[in-house]
Amino acid sequence: MNQDAKKTLRIVLLISLFLFIIVFAFFKSRDLIFGVKITNVSIVDGSKTNEKLLHVTGNAKHAAILTLNGREISLNKQGDFDETIALFPGYNVISINAKDKFGSVDEKNYKLIMEAPNSFSNGLVEPTPLENTESATRGPEEKNLVP
Repeated sequence: MNQDAKKTLRIVLLISLFLFIIVFAFFKSRDLIFGVKITNVSIVDGSKTNEKLLHVTGNAKHAAILTLNGREISLNKQGDFDETIALFPGYNVISINAKDKFGSVDEKNYKLIMEAPNSFSNGLVEPTPLENTESATRGPEEKNLVP
């Protein structure tokens, strides 16, 4: 091989090595570059439920602080979280906020409707309406008569 070919081959190999290092470093640090992301949340936005308690699970990879409706919750090393919250009858907004150590923030808001059963707030069952009060006071022989 002549000197020009060796020099060209050396330059190409060095450029390839540097490109490989740059691409490798990008793929290893892409999660940190793009920040925290809340994923795989078990809540369906806009859904309706009859349950008073809601089990919330999901993942917030690389989060330093995670809050659920303003209350800080714990994460495992993989970023998974698992919490149970109480719902109020009617419209509920579930807010999940994640912040990483570099200040990157991700926020997800879910709207749920808890349909309460027909009951009073003290736990008593709502009475069923009576039939026509006139027919309730008539005797059995008078109910079949048409006025």
